[in-house]
Amino acid sequence: MASRRPILLNAFDMNTVGHVSHGLWRHPRDRATEYKRLPYWLEMARTLERGLFDGLFLADVTGVYDVWGGSADAALRDAIQLPINDPAVLVSAMASVTRHLGFGITATIAAETPYAFARRMSTLDHLSEGRIGWNIVTGFLDSSARALGEKVAADHDRRYDRADEFMSLVYRLWESSWDDDAVIADRARGIYADPAKVRPIRHEGEFYRLDVVHPCEPSPQRTPLLFQAGASARGTAFAARHAEVVFVPNQGLQATAAVVRKLRAAMAEAGRAPSDARFVTTLQVVVGRTESEARERHEDYRRYARPEAGLVQFSSAIGVDLSRHGLDDPVTGGSADAIQSSVASLQRHSAGPTVRQLLAQMPLGGRHTPVVGTPAQIADEIEAWVDEAGVDGFNLVRTVSPEGLEHFVELAVPELQRRGLHKRAYAEGSWREKIFGRASARPPAVHAARQPHATP
Repeated sequence: MASRRPILLNAFDMNTVGHVSHGLWRHPRDRATEYKRLPYWLEMARTLERGLFDGLFLADVTGVYDVWGGSADAALRDAIQLPINDPAVLVSAMASVTRHLGFGITATIAAETPYAFARRMSTLDHLSEGRIGWNIVTGFLDSSARALGEKVAADHDRRYDRADEFMSLVYRLWESSWDDDAVIADRARGIYADPAKVRPIRHEGEFYRLDVVHPCEPSPQRTPLLFQAGASARGTAFAARHAEVVFVPNQGLQATAAVVRKLRAAMAEAGRAPSDARFVTTLQVVVGRTESEARERHEDYRRYARPEAGLVQFSSAIGVDLSRHGLDDPVTGGSADAIQSSVASLQRHSAGPTVRQLLAQMPLGGRHTPVVGTPAQIADEIEAWVDEAGVDGFNLVRTVSPEGLEHFVELAVPELQRRGLHKRAYAEGSWREKIFGRASARPPAVHAARQPHATP
């Protein structure tokens, strides 16, 4: 088999009962209702490391999905990312039972302050020994804004203005407050850190004010590995400057390939090399030893799926109350301040998809078309995505938990390894070093994190 670069492979999950495969928590073998207990997460972490996954990517949302019918009732009934717990607090425990698995957590800029957030991420980077990543999101839900004391979420581009200032500040805290050799830990002289090599970060800007020393000594990566998804023009520009792993919406091979090309061009314009970022898309897999076993398993899962719950989540994603639509009513428009990749997906239909068509796109409760088949068929599909869409890897969407991951590790991983598509051993070093094969745990010198950040 010809040598090729192994794919980047993350499990895609959430600290909640129902992530994006709505209804599958009702399956008799699903254990997602155990999300409140550490043994559930520790078992998952061990399974992922056994399968040589690069990371566990933990999504998050602040606020609730209350566009459908004007309330959170539907989200509560169907456990549509509600209830939901903080993803960050899981990392220390899972890091303690693994050596290599990375942990990417979503944190919404609108819900954070630069100082407290930078401290939390440095702490997790220390405790995981350089295996922490951050998925940067700006927040789009009005319910989230209300939870934070605002009336509505800021408009789309304004959210990115705030994000630009936030990024400048956390970069300065992580990268500039402490010199590499500031920590002496000299027991004889009783000096732990050299004050001459630690400096406060001072800032007076439009959104934030700061005058403080970063409280954490330099962690292995300093700046966590940076994830981001942005389909709009503003989001693309932001990703081109900051993202090291870019989430690309799964829109089919050709449409996704076009998005990857656009993002690579934007990164080149921003002065970054093609090797400075990895591109991943979502993939949902139902695998069996035989094709008939896989299809039977898929049909078993479908009996518990709730596409209607997926429609509730999609209402919030596009900012349109679909409870007011009939099954054959077209869905058009969408808010300019909602998730732009979701809004753009409506435009692929000349008259807009009908509600009935949207429901048909959610066989397992979310807007993912699962790949169903044998390990060889799964590997064929993954090869096609790598070769034709130009992606570097995948976020594997949860099905029935934990058996979906266990089936993938047991059945699909060996076939992917045979084809050179999946690693046979972990590299040493931080998460950034593992993914990019570099000798440094820090972002490269050309990255925005390493550039001078003047006070606006």
